[in-house]
Amino acid sequence: MLDQIADGGLAALPDALRLLLNAAMLLERQKFIGAGPYERSADRQAHANGFKDKTLQTRLGALTVAVPQVREGGFYPHSLERGVRSERALKLALAEMYVQGVSTRKVAAITEQLCGFEVSSAQVSRAAAELDAVLEAWRMRPLGEYPYVYLDARYEKVRQDGQVRDAAVLIASGVDAAGKRAVLGVSVALSEQEVHWRMFLESLVERGLRGVQLLTSDAHGGLKAARLAVFGGVPWQRCQFHLQQNAQAYVPRHELKGEVA
Repeated sequence: MLDQIADGGLAALPDALRLLLNAAMLLERQKFIGAGPYERSADRQAHANGFKDKTLQTRLGALTVAVPQVREGGFYPHSLERGVRSERALKLALAEMYVQGVSTRKVAAITEQLCGFEVSSAQVSRAAAELDAVLEAWRMRPLGEYPYVYLDARYEKVRQDGQVRDAAVLIASGVDAAGKRAVLGVSVALSEQEVHWRMFLESLVERGLRGVQLLTSDAHGGLKAARLAVFGGVPWQRCQFHLQQNAQAYVPRHELKGEVA
């Protein structure tokens, strides 16, 4: 499910990844210097000297980050190289936070992996707040016209109210008139009952989703009732992947390969 979100057009990922890398590099410089910004300390080894932009070529496209500089030289953040090497893992971690929410604990854990040393939640609280703002702005962004909309749900273990439980993660993705695919929205619900699907679909309409010419999904009863209520006049087709999965239940195992193929 996280792969689907990370690879399905999560447009907030470049800004979120840039934010994490910048925060990790700042912490590395602070450790190298031996003191925080404007802090008087007998342990100070050097002095901050602004930033230098560096453009990275990533799977998300060109990404410009602010590399911290030190007046005395001799400093280069290892988190930058680690971040490029671990881009895939970072994308999945950001996708998880998009679904389950941002916490300083999660951001601290990611930052520790990037920096290579232990950091506290307090040290990354500002980055966590900024990251939450980036993801929330994307989560609530206006949508516009998407002729083709795909609906799906996966049951995942998610953390809610301090407990890990199974929940239905409802996902809507769309293709615009130019053929560009994007994740339109994600909602964590108790189940796939009509009430949860309807609330999710209505939230997409409230955000401006319009011009839908075709809906594609499985034939789940709750989803069917919800889409008829919200998109009653829009043609629907059954997802071929789910259709094939359901067909396998009626084919003897020894005939499965030939029949389904």
